[in-house]
This record gives sequence, C-alpha cells and structure tokens, in this order.
Amino acid sequence: MKPPFSDGSGYVANYRNIMHQISLDALFSMNTINYYRGNPKVEWYTLAGYSFTMADVDMINGQKGGLDVNFASVVAGSDGTRKDIKSNLKDAGIDHGLFEFNSDKYVNAPVDNRSRNSVGLHDGNQLMRHAIDVGSGIAFRLSPRVNLGIEEKLTIPFDDNWDGVSAGQTKDILTSTQFRLNFNIGNTATHIEPLWWVNPNNYIYNEVATPKHMKLPPVVLPDADGDGVTDQFDMEPNTPAGCAVDVHGVTLDTDGDGVPDCRDKEKLTPQNCFPVNADGVGTCPEPECCKNIKAAAPACNIGSLPSVQFKGGSATLNSTAKSLLDNVAQQLSANPDCKVKLVGYGASDKRAQQLSWDHVNAVKAYLTEQKGISETRVIFTYGMDGNGTTVDLVPTTEEGPNTVPAPHPNLRKG
Repeated sequence: MKPPFSDGSGYVANYRNIMHQISLDALFSMNTINYYRGNPKVEWYTLAGYSFTMADVDMINGQKGGLDVNFASVVAGSDGTRKDIKSNLKDAGIDHGLFEFNSDKYVNAPVDNRSRNSVGLHDGNQLMRHAIDVGSGIAFRLSPRVNLGIEEKLTIPFDDNWDGVSAGQTKDILTSTQFRLNFNIGNTATHIEPLWWVNPNNYIYNEVATPKHMKLPPVVLPDADGDGVTDQFDMEPNTPAGCAVDVHGVTLDTDGDGVPDCRDKEKLTPQNCFPVNADGVGTCPEPECCKNIKAAAPACNIGSLPSVQFKGGSATLNSTAKSLLDNVAQQLSANPDCKVKLVGYGASDKRAQQLSWDHVNAVKAYLTEQKGISETRVIFTYGMDGNGTTVDLVPTTEEGPNTVPAPHPNLRKG
C-alpha cells in the first residue's frame, strides 16, 4: 500500500482480474535411481515452462455520488500504512459498497501496452501476455493408474499490468496452489506408467530372479567318477571308487609313495623305506616289537545316526522317516565296518511291546529290503522303557540278534 512511484504519488489498487491461462511445462523428477528398492511411491519434482495468458483487467469506478474520487490524494494524505489509508478512505465518504463486485462499478483498467507489443490487447479489453512458469510439487502413487499430487506454481509475466496499474519497477506474479488427481490412460499390456514411477533396475532384478524372457540352459555338473568334483575341474577324471580326493579331484596320497591312501596299508611310509610295494608298504623290516601285535578290532567311524518317529498307534514309515533312513543307508554303505542297532521302546503292556517290535521291524525291512543293507549288519532290540513312538538308530560294531520273533503275533500291525 505504500507509494511505489518514483515521483512519490500513491495509489489504492482496487481491481478485478479474470484470467485464462494455457501452460506448457516440463517436469523434472528429483528422485534418484534406487539400486536396492522397488518402484517409488512418492515423487518430488520441479517444473518450468511457458504460459500464454488472456486477462480482463478492470478497476473500480472512481466516482461517489457523481463526483470523482481522488484516490491519489487519499493515499498522499496518509502515513502510508494500510490502517491509515483505510481510515482516510472512510473519511472521504467511500463506503464499503463501492468495493462490491458489481459490473456497473468496474471499468477497463488503463493497462500499459509498451511490453510485448506483438501480443498486446485483444479488442481493446483483453490483455494478452507471455509468461514463464516455475514451481515444485509432490505426488503420491495410489495405484498403477492413479496418483495424487500437490504443487505450488509461480507464473511470471514480462510486465506489470495484471493489477491494473503499471508501477514500472516490479512485475506481477501469479501464485497458485494446485491439488491434482491424475489418471494414467492406455492399455497396460502395451503402455507403462510415467517413467518417474518406474525404477529402471526393477526389470533386470525381476528377470534375474524369475526369468520370463531369458533362455537359460539347464545347469549340468557331470561327475563321471563320482568323487564329488565336477568333470570341468577334475584333474583326475578316473578316480577309483571310494577313494578320498582333494579339491582338484586327485586321489589323496599322504606319504607320497605313489599308492593312494584308499589302498595304502602303510599310509605314513618313511622316505628311507622307499620304494614301496603295491600295497604301499616300504622295504624297511618290521621292528621285533611289532611282529606279534594283533590287529585292533575295526572301529565304526559314524558319529551318530538320527531317530525315526512314528505316529501314535501306527507302524508305517512316513516320507520324512524314509528320507532319514536313505541317509543312514548311505553312511552304512560308506562304512562297511559299522553295524546299526535298532532300539524300540514300549514295555508297559503286550500291545505296547508288540507295537515296539512292529516299529523296529519296519525300519529293518526298509534298510534291508529297500536299501540293500545286509541283515547281518542290523541288531534287533525292542520293548525298552521310553517313548513308544521312537526308534533310535545307534552305530556300533558289537554283535547282537539280527531277527527276533514277534512277542504277540495276534496284535501285529498290518
């Protein structure tokens, strides 16, 4: 409200602006590409562009009771504050009715046409102007088709006429806060969302995780000699069966005598006893103290074996139990000196004793009939105190019965 003119005169800007605006703006995403998250849910952006505006700028009719009202004198007689100017307007007899938006109270404002003459005025009333736009906003993704946004936009013309008075020192600025509800149109099979809602890395990550377009050959890791090292990296492709190898697939030879450990009867032959025979035994004579030493009984190198669980009252092996017994059979095959002791529980009555026998017999039958384990390597034990649904498998080298008659055949399951 303070006087803006260089000559010290003042004014009271009472105007009405009815504007039509068409804009062409470029949006710049402020989100950076994310390398570990999915598609963004929030989008920050800035905008810049061009607007063409057509404004009908009117000013209040400066008469009261047929007499012209000198607004400049009202302002000049004030101290420049809004409160004092309003007080002087009241003293001048200008009531509030003069400021109502009635069509007969407004006339075309005397706008200046010295800027952008190529656009100028239309029909002497419409002020047409070029302008530039700047702003920023934030949008929220509600679904693949819908997003909600809010933005603040500044429209800046090239002169100072939108308020009906050309002060000559500043330019008018139109500010607008806009709420937007956007809909993405088009067939989703052939169109995608605007790219600021798409993380470009997602396609690659999803394709690698679940290939839909890549043709991946099946993974083939052949191991012809079965030593656990694939042929591609096996430096000894014909390793004898059952021989331990190193990471390169070469048979282990601890003492370096040329006889692999799996066939070497003297795994730590001193070098002064080389050469060795076909069994890996060196030429050094056997010490007198060791000639009469009897070979120790074979030891079982299996650390522990799992237990098998049955459902209450049943003697049928489920898939989990069979999987465990498959693993037990593999360990027994790899350790021919080992036996397995089957321990069944249930001693409270005849029915529990027979069910315990049925459980042990089911495990034995699976190992001998399905997996090829010799019956002489299975020790049959049942009716022990304990959990009647469990059969424990214990690795051992001891002797024991391989088969036991059913205690109560009339109560057998199956």
